[in-house]
Amino acid sequence: MSPTPIELRDIAKVVRRDVLTMTLEAGSGHIGGSLSAVDLLTVLYWDVLRAKPDRPQWGERDRFVLSKAHASPALYAVLARRGYFNVQELMTFRKLKSILQGFPDMQKTPGIDASVGSPGQGLSIANGIAMAARMDRKQFRVYCLMGDGEAHEGQVWEAAMTAAHHGLDNVCAIIDRNMMMGDGSTEDIVALSPLADKWRTFNWHVIEVDGHNIEQLLAAFSEASSVKGQPSLLLARTVKGKGIPFMERKPEWHDRQLTEELYEEAMKALA
Repeated sequence: MSPTPIELRDIAKVVRRDVLTMTLEAGSGHIGGSLSAVDLLTVLYWDVLRAKPDRPQWGERDRFVLSKAHASPALYAVLARRGYFNVQELMTFRKLKSILQGFPDMQKTPGIDASVGSPGQGLSIANGIAMAARMDRKQFRVYCLMGDGEAHEGQVWEAAMTAAHHGLDNVCAIIDRNMMMGDGSTEDIVALSPLADKWRTFNWHVIEVDGHNIEQLLAAFSEASSVKGQPSLLLARTVKGKGIPFMERKPEWHDRQLTEELYEEAMKALA
C-alpha cells in the first residue's frame, strides 16, 4: 500500500537531510536543485513508479530518466531510502570507486535506467525507451525529470516535437520549474515564459502543479497516466533550496558547498 501524503512529506524530509549530509561528506555536489526536486522524486518512487527495488532490472518496471543530472544527490538518497542499495553508500558520494558518481551511471548504480550528464539529452533518451516499449508491446511508462534551464537547449524542443509526433502517451516529462540557474534567474538569462503555452503548442498535455504539494502531485501523476494519444508534461513550480531558508531562491546555492556551521543550521531547519 502506498504511503499517505503525511508519510510522503516525512520521507521527503529524511531525503533532504540525506542530501545535506552526503554533499557535506563529499565536499561537493549540487544542493539547491536537488532540494527543489525532492518532493517530485519522493512521490514518483513511493507512489507512481511500478518498480521492485530488490529486482532493479525487472523487465516490466517503469523507467525513470534524470535529465537534470546534477540533482543526483536527491535521486541517490531516494534510491537508498527506497531500498535499491544500503543507505551507508550515500557517504561514498563522488568518491573514488563509489557506485554513486557525480552524474548517474546505469552501469554502476542499481536503479538507474539511463546514464546522463549533458543538459538537454534526457527527454530524447526517454523517447527512445518509450518507442522501444511500443515496439516490444510492453506496457511500462517512462518518466523524465528536467530542469527548467534545460529548456534553453534546442534538443529539448526536438525531443518535444518527436514525442508529440509519435503520440508517445507512455512518456511523462516533468520540469522542475525553480526558475533559477547557476548564473541567475532563467527569465533574466533567456526568458522561458509562457512555458506551459509553449509545450501545449507542441501538442503536449500540460498539467501545472505546485511541485511541493504532495496531494497535487499525486493527482497530477494520476491524470498524466490516463492521457491517451499524446505525451504529458508536469510543469512543477518549485523553490530552489526548498526547506532551507538561507538557500531558498538563491542561485549561488546551485553548487555552493556547506560548511559545518551552515550544515548544522540547515539540519535544524529540517528538524
